[in-house]
Amino acid sequence: MLYFFQVEEPPTKFSEFLALEKVQKDGFMNYFNSLTRDQEKIVEIVAYCLMPTHPHLLLRQLKTAGISKFVGNVLNGYSRYFNLKHKRKGPLWEGKFQNKLVDNDDLLSHIVRYIHLNPVNSHLVEKPEDWGYSSHREFILPDKIKFPMCQYDTLLDIKPVQFEKFVNDRISYQRDLQKIKNFITD
Repeated sequence: MLYFFQVEEPPTKFSEFLALEKVQKDGFMNYFNSLTRDQEKIVEIVAYCLMPTHPHLLLRQLKTAGISKFVGNVLNGYSRYFNLKHKRKGPLWEGKFQNKLVDNDDLLSHIVRYIHLNPVNSHLVEKPEDWGYSSHREFILPDKIKFPMCQYDTLLDIKPVQFEKFVNDRISYQRDLQKIKNFITD
């Protein structure tokens, strides 16, 4: 879904697209890219981490209101899918999505680190690369990713080994901050 809704006019509904025989034959990304080759993206995904109860996304807006449209499409599309699959009704998400403008390049790598450490902070995995629902592997193993989703090379000057160390050096500190945060806010 994250890849699908980056374009302004997706070719069809997401669920219908997944059911197409051509998607099964050619592969999701190959077929989607062939259909949307001439379309401009409304956002670029810089980094992401999908947590069990919420997503973390670092997006670069390419068109006016692109982030709002993208996030609305992703959250509404997933809600429809989940509700149909589990024969339920109603919203899945609490409140509106929150967005913050990052206008300081020095903060970008720290925000990416925070995003990638979320599953570690939540004690879902021991190391960020063990979480299969984040862009961390794209950052540390870029040559092994068949279909990368993130566009970070123009924003961040990151070498995979250096970035892995940059993230891993903060694991215990980040967990300590999480404990303090939970103690103060609960």
